Amino acid sequence: MKTVLITGASRGIGCETARCFHDLGYNVVINYNKNKSAALQLQSSLTNSIAIRADVSDENQVRAMVEEAVDRFGFIDVLVNNAGIAQQKMFTDITTDDWDKMMSVNLKSVYNTCKYVVPKMVHEKRGKIINVSSMWGITGASCEVHYSAAKAAVIGFTKALAKELGPSGIQVNAVAPGTIMTDMCSGYDEETLSALREETPLCRLGTPYDVAKTICFLASDDASFITGQVISTDGGMVI
Repeated sequence: MKTVLITGASRGIGCETARCFHDLGYNVVINYNKNKSAALQLQSSLTNSIAIRADVSDENQVRAMVEEAVDRFGFIDVLVNNAGIAQQKMFTDITTDDWDKMMSVNLKSVYNTCKYVVPKMVHEKRGKIINVSSMWGITGASCEVHYSAAKAAVIGFTKALAKELGPSGIQVNAVAPGTIMTDMCSGYDEETLSALREETPLCRLGTPYDVAKTICFLASDDASFITGQVISTDGGMVI
C-alpha cells in the first residue's frame, strides 16, 4: 500500500486531497499545525491514516514529522506540499514580518519537506512530489506581492527539482489553483465572488475537489511521463 504525506491537510484543498488519496487506497499522513480538532476528525474518517502536528516552516518539526510517518508506514511515495497562507495588503503596507512569514510558510516549507523526503525517494528511485502554487504565482496579483512572489518561487523550485530528480525516477509537478472556495475566500463578499465568476471562462469558481483530483492524477501511473509542469486548475482564468 502506498503512502501520501499532505501538508496543511486539516481543511480546504488539503482535506479533500486526503479523502481522494484514501479512496485510492493510500495510507494518508495528515499534517496540521493549529486545527487539531479538524485533523483528528479527518483521521477518524480515514482508515490507515495518521494526523501529525508540525509547523512546516520549522525544519526540526518537519524532520520529526517525516521520521514519525516513515516509522509508521515505511516509505512516503507521494509528497503533497499544500500548506500555505494568503494575505492582501498594499505593497507599501507589507511589513518585514509579513514578508518573512509568507516566505516561511509558502516556500521554506516546501524546501523543508523535500529535504527530508527526497533522500529516501532517491534511494528507492521512485516518488512523486506535487507542490501547490497559485495562478498568482504565474501572473502576479495586485495587493498580494509577497504571496505572488512566494508562489512564483514554488514554480521555479518545482521546475528545477524536476530536472534534478528526473534521472532518479522521481516526478515533481505543481498545480496552480485559481479562485477556489476555501477559507481563503471567506473574506470575499458576494459581489466580489460574482465578479470572479464572470472573469472565469467556465463561469464558476473552483472547489477543493477540483484541485484534489488534479493532484491525484499527477500522482497516478497515468501521469508517469509528466514532470516539471504546472497544471492550472483555474477554470481558464489564466490562459
